[in-house]
Amino acid sequence: MAVRRLDDGSAFAEFVAARSHVLFRTAYVVVGDHHLAQDLLQEALVKAYVAWPRLRDPTKAEAYVRRTMVTTAISWRRRRSFHEPPVDRVPDAGHIDEFDRFAPRDVLWEQVCGLPPRQRAALVLRYYEDLSEAETADLMSCSVGTVKSQVFEALSKLRERVGSDSDVLLPDDETAAT
Repeated sequence: MAVRRLDDGSAFAEFVAARSHVLFRTAYVVVGDHHLAQDLLQEALVKAYVAWPRLRDPTKAEAYVRRTMVTTAISWRRRRSFHEPPVDRVPDAGHIDEFDRFAPRDVLWEQVCGLPPRQRAALVLRYYEDLSEAETADLMSCSVGTVKSQVFEALSKLRERVGSDSDVLLPDDETAAT
């Protein structure tokens, strides 16, 4: 067992202070819920704190935490007890609201949240976090080919669900396949 030194705690605290907002954003897009994202980030940071003395390269701590968040979120979804809380839809009021211009994004986000966890993680890491296929594969502990197929399947499902005539912009197949 590694002995925790005083400077380990301060280095970890500096890391959390500097990167937690970015890591929370990643957690949010991976799970799609503000409260679950907070829980996911906290769990990943606890695991990172425990592993901190063993990290060979502390500059890769952010990648470690992201990977932990992705694998933890996937394992949460596999639990039988995991479920999303029901949400009642607000009926259409019949008037145009100034926020209607955001409706296509809301539709897309709803569909992204409905994707299987690995597909959503691959899509979020590739297009929202703008990571390369190799970086995404590393974070998801899989091959680059798996990332490509997960992204392809996710985009296909989104196009099928949202429709090609929608105002929602999705990456081209050519971009997703590279």
